[in-house]
Amino acid sequence: MVMPNITLSVDEEIIRKVRKIAVDRNTTLTQMVREYLNRVAEQQDAELEIACGELEDTFRAFARDLKLPRWNRNDLHER
Repeated sequence: MVMPNITLSVDEEIIRKVRKIAVDRNTTLTQMVREYLNRVAEQQDAELEIACGELEDTFRAFARDLKLPRWNRNDLHER
């Protein structure tokens, strides 16, 4: 998989603090950012999945068979 590079503007003091945290965790700033972005994307996917499931439940709960006529081509173009 190709990983494109991105450029971020972050305060130097924040970068310094996070680099120390990364060293303490035996990782890199880049890896920490990558993992954070992955978690955000996964959380979004999970929230979307839950919302879709709730919507489907609502449709099932309120669905009604209206017994509408089923039209065919001949009925619609009857002369």
